[in-house]
Order: sequence, then C-alpha cells, then structure tokens
Amino acid sequence: MWPCSATKDRALNILLIILILLVVTRTFGELAERGRLPALVGELVAGIFLGYLLQRFQALAPSVWFAANSEIFAGLADLGMFFLMLLAGIRMEPLDFARSSKSAVLIALGGMALPVGIGFFLGQAILPESDYKNAQALFIGVALAITAVPVAVRIFMDLDALETRIGKAVIAAALWDDVLSLLLMALLLAAIGSQATGSFSLDNILPVIGKVLLFFVITIPVGLYVFPLIGKSFRHLSFPEVDFSMLLIGALSYAVLAEVLDLHLIIGAFMAGMFFHPKVVERGIYDRVEQQMSGLTRGFLAPIFFVSVGFHLDFSSVAAAPGFVVVLTALALASKLIGSGIPAYWTGFTKRESLLVGVGMSGRGAVELVIAGVALEAGLFLQPDPPGVIVQSLFSAIVIMAIVTTVATPIALRLLWKK
Repeated sequence: MWPCSATKDRALNILLIILILLVVTRTFGELAERGRLPALVGELVAGIFLGYLLQRFQALAPSVWFAANSEIFAGLADLGMFFLMLLAGIRMEPLDFARSSKSAVLIALGGMALPVGIGFFLGQAILPESDYKNAQALFIGVALAITAVPVAVRIFMDLDALETRIGKAVIAAALWDDVLSLLLMALLLAAIGSQATGSFSLDNILPVIGKVLLFFVITIPVGLYVFPLIGKSFRHLSFPEVDFSMLLIGALSYAVLAEVLDLHLIIGAFMAGMFFHPKVVERGIYDRVEQQMSGLTRGFLAPIFFVSVGFHLDFSSVAAAPGFVVVLTALALASKLIGSGIPAYWTGFTKRESLLVGVGMSGRGAVELVIAGVALEAGLFLQPDPPGVIVQSLFSAIVIMAIVTTVATPIALRLLWKK
C-alpha cells in the first residue's frame, strides 16, 4: 500500500526511466557487438545520448526528468560508479606483477608519464588562474593516462591475438598502467577532498600524500594476508552467496576507509577488487562471482551511471571551444602511441609491432567517465567563478575524448593487424 499518490508516481517514474535506459543501452550494446566493437562502446554512447535527450527535452516529460534528477536515481548512479570500479579491480587478476616482462613495465611507465606530463602542462598553459588550477591540470593528465584493460582484452580476443607477444605485452602494460593510475587518482581525489589545490606547496601537499600512503599501508597488507584467510573460510560457511557477500563487505570497508581519509569510495572499491582473484578463492568461485558482478554492473547499474553522465554533457560549451576538444583527443591518442610505442621499440619490438602496442594502449572506457563524474561532483569545473570557456567544456571534452578513443582503438587495431 503506497503511503501517498506522490510517492507512487515518483516510484513509477523511476521504474519507467530505468526500463527505458535498459532497453536502449542493451539495444546499442548488441548493435556494437554486431559491428565488431566492444558492447561497452554501444552502452557508453547509448547512455550518454539518452541522458542528453532527457536533458534537452525535459519539458516534454517533466515528471520523468524530475525522477531522473532525484536522490534515488543519484544514489543508483553512485552505486554504478562503485560497482564499475569494483569490477575493474576484479578483472585485474590475470597479471602476476612479479613475473611481468621488463617491456610491459617500461611500456606502462612510458604510456603513463608522457600523457600525464602533456595533460598537466596543457592545463597549466590554457586554464585560467584559480585555486583549483593545479587540480584541474592534474585531472587532465590522469584522464589522458588511463588505459581500459577490458577494452584491450576484448580487442585482442577478437583478433585471436591475446596470447601473442603483442597481446601479452599490451594487456600486462595496461594492468600496470591501471595500478599507476590508481596512485594518481588517489592523489588527485585526496587533493580535491582536502582543498589542497592551490600552490601544491609542501605545507598543503604533504598531508594529502600522507593520507594516500596511509590508505595503501592499511589496505595492501589486509588484501595480501587477511583476504586469503577469509577466502579459505568460504567452504565452512553455508549461508547463500557467501562469497559475493564477503566481497561486498570487503569492498565497502575499503570504500569507507577511503572516504574517511578524504579519498573517494571508488578508490576503495577498485583496491578491494584487485585482491579478489583465484589465488584467494577457488577458480570456480572467482568465475561465478565475476559473472554475478558483471551482470549486476553492466546489466543494471552501469547504464544508469552512463545516463547520469549524459545529463551533464553540454554540447553548447563544446561548440564554444571545438579546438580544445580536437586538441585534447589528438593528444590522448598521440601521447599513448608515442609514450607506449617508443619503449616497446627500445625493448625489442619491431616498428610495426611497436605501432600496434601504442594503438592497443590508446583505448579508454568507463573508468575515465567515473573519474570525470567524481571530479564533477567535487566542483572541480566550477572554478574560477565564473568559469571560463575551457573549464566549462572540460568535463564534456573528457567524455567525448573517452568515447572517441574507445571507438577508434579497435577499428585502427584491426586495420593495422590485417595489414
């Protein structure tokens, strides 16, 4: 029995918008698969496009628009961020970091250092002066540096090249890239949370670094030694879905710790996921939980998050600074191509193989949008007041760059591979 008509109508509108977005994102995901693109590409495009349509034509269905901007929908979008990062961490399990090749490490370092440097100096050169300028510049660098591991894996699986020298190098380098990105994300989010965004002097940056280090000092030993003990106890517990519940308990605990230290819950979720792998639990349990997590995330929560990103995609601000969007996207592709390709060539790959490695490292994905969403919530794009044209278009430019690189990478890699 509904307590009042208004509550019933609000629930109905939320159910309606979730129904619409699931149908649309599933349809676009299938179309992407049939076009030999990762389904993620279709889901991203559909979610963002649907969010933009709801924003653009909100007057035609005001009740649906109101529901889409309600606290309930916002909470579901935050859960989407949480589960996307947890799933990304879980899928990092194939790499044994101690045994990864020297070339993979150098490729990852080059593919991280050059984009971060280019992004930071680009921000310093074109962004207006404000207390948030350094954090905004670091955000651009982090956004340029991320490589989407699931996108890279899917591409090389489609090419039947996952076990080739190039495929192994790219996947290992992308995983190292994610670990380094985690450190940078933690530093960026701690800086935003602590408001230590001004001069980055020792007085304001040391506490930020201290919080980041404290988080890893606590979570790494727990992940290495406590998680395996809990994993071994699964066989002695009989309540339903114990492994799935324990993973969520661990991830939520890490997320709470991250929030207490002025980081963000996505750092905790990602870190917890990294320690859930077949060496902690049986392979069958890992596969089943990964499938459950993927179904819940990509089948329900991720599309909601993608639509919420679309709500904030402002094409008018992009139209006001189209050159910036083009330059940012070009730098995203070039910095990965050069930053990862040159170390590959130095470590024994041919010129053609090095080109393939650089292209393979260029895809971004959902993690890019998660970081952009967190920065948006933190008010990173509101300074100075009023923000300039570049700052206003920064969020939308990053989203467009993520989509373009995610779409372009598999297409370019297939063409180069065939040649």
